[in-house]
Amino acid sequence: MGEQFRRRILPPAGLCLAVLLVLAVVVPSRALDGSFEDWVVSLRSEALSRGVSAETFDLTFANVTLIPRVLELDRRQPEFVQTFWRYLDARVTPARIERGRRLLAENASLLEAVHQRYGVQPRFIVAFWGMESSFGDDTGNFPLAASLATLAYDARRANFFRDQLLTLLHLIDRGDISPDAQGSWAGAFGQTQFMPSTFKAYAVDFDGDGHPNLWTSLPDIFASSANYLASIGWDGSSTWGREVALPYDFPYALSGIETEKPMSEWAQLGVVNIDGSPLPTSTLSASLILPGGVNSGPALLVYRNFRKIMNWNNSLLYAVSVGHLADRIAGGDPFATLRYDDGSPMSRQQVEEMQSLLLLRGLDTGGVDGLVGAKTREAVKRFQEQASLPADGYPTVALLDQLRSTQ
Repeated sequence: MGEQFRRRILPPAGLCLAVLLVLAVVVPSRALDGSFEDWVVSLRSEALSRGVSAETFDLTFANVTLIPRVLELDRRQPEFVQTFWRYLDARVTPARIERGRRLLAENASLLEAVHQRYGVQPRFIVAFWGMESSFGDDTGNFPLAASLATLAYDARRANFFRDQLLTLLHLIDRGDISPDAQGSWAGAFGQTQFMPSTFKAYAVDFDGDGHPNLWTSLPDIFASSANYLASIGWDGSSTWGREVALPYDFPYALSGIETEKPMSEWAQLGVVNIDGSPLPTSTLSASLILPGGVNSGPALLVYRNFRKIMNWNNSLLYAVSVGHLADRIAGGDPFATLRYDDGSPMSRQQVEEMQSLLLLRGLDTGGVDGLVGAKTREAVKRFQEQASLPADGYPTVALLDQLRSTQ
C-alpha cells in the first residue's frame, strides 16, 4: 500500500462497543400487583376480547407456570465489553463458513427463487441463518408461552411482553404456531429467531402449505428473512461494506455510524481500498467505522445495507459479523488488516468510572450505567479531541487511566 498509509498509531488496546459478554449479576425481579393466577384471569379476559378463542387460551395456558430461570437471564447485567476479534472469531468460524458454503450450494435453486421474489442476495440470507440459529441447530428450548408469560407478569417490561404474548395467542389461534412451541428465554423462536410481532408482520408461507413455519420449512425460513429485509429497505444491488486503509492524517472524529459521506468525499480524505487501490466511483453514501477502535481491527466503509442489518440486531459487531460471514460464504477473503491483541475486556465498573470522569469534565454521557451508548461514545470522542488523541469514540483501559491522571 505504500508508506503513506497506516492503521495503528498507539499500542493495541481498542475495545468494541456494541456486544456484551454474559457474566451474571442477578437483580431481584418485581412482579406486578396481584398473584400470577389473578393475572392470568385478567389476561384471559383481554385475550378473548381481542378475538382469541377460549379453547386456544385454555389449551395454551394449561401447563404455563412462571419460569425463574427466565427472570434470572433477563436480570443479567453484562460485566464486560467484548473485544472485536474475540466476538468475530466466535461467530465467523471456519466450520460455520464451510457449512454456510455447502448449504448455499445445496439450496441454490430455492435461494435464487427467494432472491427473485424479494431482491435479497442468497449469501446474506444464509449468513443471517447461521448467525441466528447456527443453521437451525439452536432455536431455543424454553416453552414459548411460559417464557413470555413470565416476562409479561414481571413489571420491568410488562407492556412489551404482554403484547408479544397476546400476539402469540393470535398466532396459535390461527394455527401458525403450536401451543407447546419452544424458543429462546426472551420469546424469539424458529431458525430466524423472530419475536411474535415480527412473525405476524413478516413471516411468509413460501412453501404454500397454508402456514408460515420457521422451525422446519426452509422455503418459509428463507423467504421470511428476505421479506423482512426487503420491507425495511434492503438494496439488492449493493453489498454491506468494504475494508479500507486510512492515511496518516485521517480525521478520526469523522468515524462512526452517525456520519455519512459520498464515496467521493471519503476518497478526497485519502481513504483507499485495503490493497491501496482507489475507491470505486459510486453514488453510494457510506460511514467509516472502526469496530475494534483505532488500534485493533479493520477500518470499514459501510453502506445502507449495513444499517438494515442493524435493524435486525442493533449491534455494530453483529452487523459486521453478518456482512463478513456473507462475504466468506461467497468465497471472500478474511479481513486483511493485521491482527493485534485487542486487549482485555473493559469491565462494567470501569465503564461507569469512565462515564463519571467524563461527566466531571462537562461531557454528557447520558448517565452512569456502565453501558457504552451513543452519548458515551460522543463524550469519549470529545475527550480524545481535547487530549489530541485519535477521536474514534472507543473506550479503553488506557483512556480511563488518562482520564484518571488528568483530574
